[in-house]
Amino acid sequence: MIANKYSAFHGVVVLSAWGFITVIASFLFLGLGYQLDKLLGTTPNFMLGLFFLAVFLCVARLYQEAKKRMKGL
Repeated sequence: MIANKYSAFHGVVVLSAWGFITVIASFLFLGLGYQLDKLLGTTPNFMLGLFFLAVFLCVARLYQEAKKRMKGL
C-alpha cells in the first residue's frame, strides 16, 4: 500500500519536472532566437523557430520517456 502511494507521488514529480524543463528550454531557445534575430535583422524568424523547436523536442522526449516506462510495466 505504501509503495503504491509513493508511486503516484513519483509520477507527479516526474511530470512537474518535465513541465519545468519545457518552460526553461522554451525561454532559453526564445532568448537565443531573439539574439540571433537582433544580430541578423530577421525579426521573428529565429525567435519563433527556435521556440517551437524547443517545445517539439521536449514533447518528443517526454513521449519517448512515457513509452519506455509503459514497456517497463
